[in-house]
Amino acid sequence: MSPATANIFGFAGMFCIIFAYGYGTMKAAPNPFIQHGVNLTGALLLTVSLLVNTNPASLTLEFFWGAIAIYGLFRALRERKQAHITKANPIEDRQA
Repeated sequence: MSPATANIFGFAGMFCIIFAYGYGTMKAAPNPFIQHGVNLTGALLLTVSLLVNTNPASLTLEFFWGAIAIYGLFRALRERKQAHITKANPIEDRQA
């Protein structure tokens, strides 16, 4: 990959992360799938860029940024599943 292409990936990743931060800050109740999914995409794009223009500190940062985004996505999936279970089995029905 050429350095110019790597820079395009890097700028796209930077845009994703800034968008996700702004989205999470401006929305009263942000959709966690959008927020964490865009953060993960940004971290992956920046990682691709950093594999060409290596910077160990930034690579480490992107690893943790991606890991936190993956954790957020798994947490959102777990909460969605729990909400569906609760919705399917309301407390009022269980007490009757």
